Amino acid sequence: MSDDVRHLLLGLAAVVALVVLITRAKLHPFLALALSAIGLGLASGIGPADTVGHFQDGFGDALKSVGPTIGLGTLLGGILLGSGGADRIATAFIGTRPVKWVPAAITAAALLIGMPHLFDVSFVMLVPLVYAVAKRTGSHLLYVGLPMAAGLYISHGLLPPHPAPTLAVSAYDASTGLTILYGLLIGVPVAVLTGPLLTRYGARWFGPAPDLDKGPVPEPGPAPENQRRPASFALALTTVLLPPVLMLIGTVGTANVREGTAPYTAFEACDSPVLSLLVAVLFAFFALGVRSGFGAGQIQGMAAKGLGPVGGIVLILGAGGGLKAMLTATGIDDIISDYAVDWSVPPLLLAWLVAALLRICLGSATVATAAATGIVAPLAGAYPGLSTELLVLATASGAVMLSHVNDSGFWLFKEYFQLSVAQTFRTWTLMLSLQSLFSLGGVLLLSLFVGG
Repeated sequence: MSDDVRHLLLGLAAVVALVVLITRAKLHPFLALALSAIGLGLASGIGPADTVGHFQDGFGDALKSVGPTIGLGTLLGGILLGSGGADRIATAFIGTRPVKWVPAAITAAALLIGMPHLFDVSFVMLVPLVYAVAKRTGSHLLYVGLPMAAGLYISHGLLPPHPAPTLAVSAYDASTGLTILYGLLIGVPVAVLTGPLLTRYGARWFGPAPDLDKGPVPEPGPAPENQRRPASFALALTTVLLPPVLMLIGTVGTANVREGTAPYTAFEACDSPVLSLLVAVLFAFFALGVRSGFGAGQIQGMAAKGLGPVGGIVLILGAGGGLKAMLTATGIDDIISDYAVDWSVPPLLLAWLVAALLRICLGSATVATAAATGIVAPLAGAYPGLSTELLVLATASGAVMLSHVNDSGFWLFKEYFQLSVAQTFRTWTLMLSLQSLFSLGGVLLLSLFVGG
């Protein structure tokens, strides 16, 4: 057996071990990724000390890129939610519009609200609004809830600073600004297809209507003592749009201004996701926090509230970087790169397939992306004309495919909307599968114009 074949088989065994450790042994994904990566290094004969060293280097390299971005995005989302800014956006979009426009309005609102924050947090925050709108309009709960989830998941699946696309941007050395631009070009039409249109034509599959009186709609509590005025809709919308707009300005500016000039330096600063998010956090602190009368301690509490769930995600992303580093240290990435040019499968489709298979097996879009980037990253070097931004979106869209019983989001949607497992498959699973397929179609279509 040649060394190349042996290394490829060891890499395949590491991925299979990862799947088994998570699905059968029920290990935390961080531990499963660490064991798979270190096991691969030891089995390849690297040696214990060098194996651990490579894993640590990969872990640090991954977090060096994605950690500050995810952290600042979480702080921004926390202020937006805690100050009432997100609620103002949702209410302004829905308002007193006719029932037929509710799915489109809540899809747009959820897409915006979901941009700076984790899916689970935004979902739980919007569920009471979904129940209230469904009760007010006399609609089936899923008539409002399904398009809300569709809008949120487009942001979660395709757009930085969410963990999965942010990790892929780092792994493929892609431009964050261009990734957001292409992600919006693909994501907005997909949100329309899987939000209002799927809701309209899929209503026959909704099944029995849930009891709206049993929903998680808390009694409105008293406003904080020192809050003087509600959050401004215009300022809340500006807070959400500030990071992507700054990064897009930076991306366009650096491409059209001579390097070394003062304008180039300014555009380069805008193109940095860390600086753009930092500007947005500071803007939100004053525009949504201080202006509404919140004290510094209250604003700090809002910002920090969402950091709890991020800890586990950051560990997973770091361990995914460790696995990627181990694939490099064992030479597997070079082998993949050498063979990739002879494969008949287009690289964007292959990236989608790898991520989709891992998602179906592992259940987590973040874990699937963390594992897939290590396998797919060599493709970026094997195809010189390949758009790394589209490679990010192909991987990220594959990682949302076919959510089922091994995905926490499946159960979150089922329980909050009082659905049976069959109803959840007919709505949530169908919606995400269509998002994944439509997003892949958008990536392949866009590749005709920007390289792929």
